[in-house]
Amino acid sequence: MRGGGGGGGERMNKLKKGSRMKLWIIRAAISVLLWTCIVRLTSLRETWGPSVLKGCPSCFCHQDSSVSAIEDKVPSVPARVIPPKWVYKNNGYLMVSCNGGLNQMRAAICDMVTIARYLNVTLIVPELDKISFWADPSEFQDIFDVNHFITSLRDEVWILKELPPRLKRRVEMRIVYSMPPISWSELSYYHNQILPLIRKYKVVHLNRTDARLANNGQSLDVQKLRCRVNFNALRFTPQIEELGKRVVKLLRQNGPFIVLHLLYEMDMLAFSGCNQGCNDEEVDELTRMRYAYPWWKEKIINSDLKRKYGLCPLTPEETTLILRALDIDNSYQIYIAAGEIYGGKRRLADLAAAYPKLMAALDYLVSLESDIFIPTYDGNMAKVVQGHRRHLGFKQTILLDRRLLVDLIDQYNNGSLSWDEFSDAVKKSHENRKGQPTKRSVIPDRPKEEDYFYYNPEECLRQQYGQLSSS
Repeated sequence: MRGGGGGGGERMNKLKKGSRMKLWIIRAAISVLLWTCIVRLTSLRETWGPSVLKGCPSCFCHQDSSVSAIEDKVPSVPARVIPPKWVYKNNGYLMVSCNGGLNQMRAAICDMVTIARYLNVTLIVPELDKISFWADPSEFQDIFDVNHFITSLRDEVWILKELPPRLKRRVEMRIVYSMPPISWSELSYYHNQILPLIRKYKVVHLNRTDARLANNGQSLDVQKLRCRVNFNALRFTPQIEELGKRVVKLLRQNGPFIVLHLLYEMDMLAFSGCNQGCNDEEVDELTRMRYAYPWWKEKIINSDLKRKYGLCPLTPEETTLILRALDIDNSYQIYIAAGEIYGGKRRLADLAAAYPKLMAALDYLVSLESDIFIPTYDGNMAKVVQGHRRHLGFKQTILLDRRLLVDLIDQYNNGSLSWDEFSDAVKKSHENRKGQPTKRSVIPDRPKEEDYFYYNPEECLRQQYGQLSSS
């Protein structure tokens, strides 16, 4: 009995040891499996994009405390405008180098974010233009709040400040596929032509970005995303925002003010060939500059003919006449949003005499806050600011009919019209040109001649302003 009992005990001990071993193996396997999942999820976080791991436990989703601090300061972001129709999968990386002035680049950045979202690619923070006429050395983060830009769009597109190290080294060695996309392209072009290149090379660099996405024919979600980037994600740095608020506060303390976007800078005049009011020496200087830039294709330009058709910016002297004809009170402060006016004080003498409360600066923020905004030419800043003012509630913007106005000015200057006749004609012709709601013009096959999307983003404007009228 004892012998039998001892053998049974031995067998029981062996069975218990075997069970413990199996239990230990199971536990070890589960632990390995869990850690594999964690590592896999962490590695896929960048690949899958911003929405996949949203709401995961904090032990899985490490977040830098500095990012948390930044996010605490960021105001609530509107609900995402393009719900993901598929699981985000990173198809590669998109680098972009913007070209042109600040507001041209602003619109381009909105387009590039939209394209990156549509292609399911990771966008690298855009590079700003440093080689054009302005020769501005500023980086993206010097102008815009880069952390807000990234976090406010995290539910739409994955944006990184720089490429992963391996790809970054390739770019530094100039081993990168670089190209300019076709202007005014549909999103299908990027899907059919650009996406295969990104999949092949892992990273593609677009070296021109101005007007590379069609104004019209896009889905409502696409247009709303362009607006969301423009009106929400592209916020200036805190320092610039604070400076803008201080300037507006100082202006408000002295009464109402007008922002006059007086586009009468040397490069604009040289490019357009418009030289009204310039002396012979200045005309020669502008001509030399036009020939010095080979990518400015038009060289021989009839300035008088362009002016007749309203294709020249109004001169400072012409602008002064129009402000007076519109009965703009001379107690209003005039804030000039422009670069250096060509011809300097000589060309501004009439304006300064008529409106002694004259200031000079270039500030997008002040233009948004002004009581009245008056652009004298259809530059990129004028278009983007007008669109933004529409978004803010159709704030008053006087859209000058240059073709009509130069004819009226000539009639007044040669004595064909009295001052009262001239003033009445100017006011009557601009009664319905004060930034009221309108439909964006669409000209199939001629996108350069139709309304720019950012000039009138009607898909994003508040519905309470009623039915839009045809322009």
